[in-house]
Amino acid sequence: MVKLDILSDPICPWCYIGKANLDRALEQRPNHPFVIEWHPFQLNPDMPREGVDRRTYLESKFGGKEGAVRAYTPVVEHAKAAGLDINFEAMERTPNTLDAHRLIHWAGIEGRQTAIVSSLFRAYFRDGRDIGSHDVLADIADSAGMDASVVLRLLATDEDTQLIRDKDVSAREMGVNSVPTFIVASRHAVPGAQPTDLWLKVMDEILEQRAAEDS
Repeated sequence: MVKLDILSDPICPWCYIGKANLDRALEQRPNHPFVIEWHPFQLNPDMPREGVDRRTYLESKFGGKEGAVRAYTPVVEHAKAAGLDINFEAMERTPNTLDAHRLIHWAGIEGRQTAIVSSLFRAYFRDGRDIGSHDVLADIADSAGMDASVVLRLLATDEDTQLIRDKDVSAREMGVNSVPTFIVASRHAVPGAQPTDLWLKVMDEILEQRAAEDS
């Protein structure tokens, strides 16, 4: 098997789109060689733990309403192409994602990482839920078969908080400055929301190489 490490943030629309494109490729190659692991990268590591009003955040980041609209126009176009509906009107807050990343980490221990990542993306982009809320995170954990009561108890502590921050810093020190970033076989970095066809090509090349080695 080939390790596919994915650095992402559950409030990053390009990460949502990139995952959808990858998922479509994986569905077309049920014998795909990838073992996937998700890693933390916070778009806003200095975000207040309670998050901020989303409109205020976007207008501050992009220099006003018009700047925010210009920045998100390609997001809407690529999301539609990926078969995704992003409900921007339902998204009232931009959360701090530290606790969401803690949940993703704990899900990895239980072998439920991708399910949790998928649920976080849907909760935020489709349902407009505040994924900085402990109750929302516990509900998402429960929907993926994790023990919500344990997750709530862990979220009330600082368990693995520094681990997530250290991993975020480590990614930046490695040169990662945007997400999604995909790392294939610990060697090849593939930045951005790549199209499905690229992933099909990558997988086919890996499978062909494996077949040649086995022959």
